Amino acid sequence: MREVVIVEAVRTPVGKRNGGLAGVHPVDLSAHVLGALAHRSGIDPQVIDDVIWGCVSQVGDQSSNVGRYSVLAARWPESIPGVTINRACGSSQQAIDFAVQAVMSGQQDVVVAGGVEVMSRVPLGAARASGAPYGPRALARYEGFAFNQGISAEKIAQKWGFDRAAVDEFSSVSHERAAAAQDAGAFESEIVSVTTEDGVVSADEGIRRGTTAEKLAKLKPAFDENGVIHAGNSSQISDGAAALLITTPEKAADLGLTPLVRYVAGAVVGSDPVLMLTGPIPATDKVLAKAGVALSEVGVFEVNEAFAPVPMAWLAETGADPALLNPVGGAIALGHPLGGSGAVLMTRMINHMRNNDIRYGLQTMCEGGGTANATLVELASH
Repeated sequence: MREVVIVEAVRTPVGKRNGGLAGVHPVDLSAHVLGALAHRSGIDPQVIDDVIWGCVSQVGDQSSNVGRYSVLAARWPESIPGVTINRACGSSQQAIDFAVQAVMSGQQDVVVAGGVEVMSRVPLGAARASGAPYGPRALARYEGFAFNQGISAEKIAQKWGFDRAAVDEFSSVSHERAAAAQDAGAFESEIVSVTTEDGVVSADEGIRRGTTAEKLAKLKPAFDENGVIHAGNSSQISDGAAALLITTPEKAADLGLTPLVRYVAGAVVGSDPVLMLTGPIPATDKVLAKAGVALSEVGVFEVNEAFAPVPMAWLAETGADPALLNPVGGAIALGHPLGGSGAVLMTRMINHMRNNDIRYGLQTMCEGGGTANATLVELASH
């Protein structure tokens, strides 16, 4: 198998619901990051073998094949194909893994992976408007459980004993870290600004400065009146896109590109679809075992903050250093544009690794239906 590297990674700012990116069509937003990827790397798009694009709610503006139409909107050669995939919240992380597999096997040499979601235009749950996607047999297997992620998050909090104060404290730290990172300019090199009819969007919009556990304690629970989950300790409804350029070290040298990170290993697991969001725990074990890397060797962990109890349970089970978990904030503060989030997190993690000379970074995402991806990368300079 061939070695695989990521040579460029860019993302848009993550816009808040009905914020600065709400007026941008998902295809156009995708095309914008594709164009930025080509511009920053300096490559001729003609060398790209495929574009693999994540998108979750594939209806309305995101129907048909966003990946293919994004290639056309970017004015790349018509000969470049594109495909859109859906592994729920991990869609664009899976797009990265699929791109890596294509390059690693020798089937392709240069692949773009990424994803998009403009939730302001295609609301959460829009794909379910015409009916239940689970079917009676799946529902019957789990005694009619409606596969509601909010209820699953409540179940995780109960199982691990996280009370409202602990969950809200974790969430306030996400905002604190994100604000500090933004103030320090930590995101500037990875973000490509988006010009809209209403102005230029150049920074993540979801950060709520001054958020405290005490302020969050005033919010009403969203799924269980006696529960702990509410809007303030859940991921934000967001708009955004990201793209990464994937190839071999040899091809990168031919194209005059410098690798950012080396892809070490990837894993995907299925887990209990009632608890649903605990998959990152076994996925982490699986990817580290495949890589032969110890948890203690990893210098940064990106565990998507779908709901605060998800990374909290992951932390409790793995015993990782809390300071290394989502060090620049997570989806509670920075947002979660579903199909784009895997690529956004990877872009953010790579940038953080480079800024802080961190050898190994591990990213993992919980996903609807009880699956999870985990990916381990190594800084190319090590």
